Amino acid sequence: MAYSVTDTIVAGRYSADSLAALSVGSAIYVSVFVAMLSVVQALLPLWAQMHGARRPQDIGPSLRQAFYLCSITAALGMVILFNCGPVFEWTSIPAGLRAEAQTYLEVLAWSMPPALLFRMYSTLNQSLGKPRLVTWLQIGSLVVKIPLSIWFCFGGLGIEGHGAVGCAMASLLVNYLLMGVALWMLRTRPLYQPLQIWQRLEPPDWQQIAGFARLGVPSALAVVVEVTSFTLMALFVARLGSVASASHQIATNLTALLYMVPLALAIAASARVGFWRGAQNTAMVHRAALLGLASVLGSSTLLAGLLLLGRQHLAMVYSPNPHIIALAVPLLAWVALYHLADGIQTMCLFLLRCFGVVMSPFVVYGLLLWGVGLGGGYVLAYQGLANWPALQSPVAFWMASALALAATALVFCAMLWQVLQRQRT
Repeated sequence: MAYSVTDTIVAGRYSADSLAALSVGSAIYVSVFVAMLSVVQALLPLWAQMHGARRPQDIGPSLRQAFYLCSITAALGMVILFNCGPVFEWTSIPAGLRAEAQTYLEVLAWSMPPALLFRMYSTLNQSLGKPRLVTWLQIGSLVVKIPLSIWFCFGGLGIEGHGAVGCAMASLLVNYLLMGVALWMLRTRPLYQPLQIWQRLEPPDWQQIAGFARLGVPSALAVVVEVTSFTLMALFVARLGSVASASHQIATNLTALLYMVPLALAIAASARVGFWRGAQNTAMVHRAALLGLASVLGSSTLLAGLLLLGRQHLAMVYSPNPHIIALAVPLLAWVALYHLADGIQTMCLFLLRCFGVVMSPFVVYGLLLWGVGLGGGYVLAYQGLANWPALQSPVAFWMASALALAATALVFCAMLWQVLQRQRT
């Protein structure tokens, strides 16, 4: 997410049009990438259970079969990113933004394979309770990413400036670097030797891959609904012009950045719940789940409060344009409420996956995030509701989405409570 913050700040300093193109392009890319990532990440509880059951030798064969699943998802993601023209047409993206946004997506399409392979390596480490290796690698990659984004965006030293596309070029190079380092780590670190990863690659076991898909695809569909509500919001907001898109990009970027905290806690909690399920310790399963909920409630409340208090200064960090700042500040007030609900529902979602509950969240997401959040935002923005005239502002979308996500969090809490109660009996 620091990559996204970097690109937003750099593109915002380059031009308002580049920031608007980045808003459109990154919304589509994140929708596709996170959906593909969710297929791979859904395997975390499975590998954590093997680790908890002290069967490390089973992880290697499972990982090799997951490689086939990862390859399929990467190819699918590339096809989607290369063919986004109909999406631009359907959502009436201004012609001036389309060329830069499409080129941005085409560059990032080539980063899909290394990015997903590195995320599979990250998921493996999380399931083993060793996330620090990935943390240090990503911090190191940020040191490379920041100067490359500035260089490729603004140009210099014989290279022409490419605006938002330059930021994508920097991400492409960094993702291949990370993949190379991850493969080297898997080959040389003693941590991975008991897993027996570097054996002969077996032919695809379609029965096992189908089992992975039954875990991953519903999770991906649920995430698609959540993320595409963001994507379509950005595309609908683009109709309001570059200033509206740029301010919306600031709100979106801060939302995604704040989301990293509950996401990290949810990954950690699901790894521990999976571990204790593998060890068949029901009391510790419940303790890990409740501790995860308590930690995310506290952190989300704190971060939402800080955002509410500092939203003026944060908007000024992203852009010097007073019109963009003036529109971004009220958006960030709704982002604070959105984040509070987002943290709770994220933790519940990851914990539900540990117990194999994957289809129900997809249905809830579809009804509330698409129906109430996106649909309600569109009505408030462009049509008006009862005595309210059309707001003609991105505030309408954030208002409706925050309320829809709050309802989602309440439903997920009820579902998780029922699952935990059944586990006791």
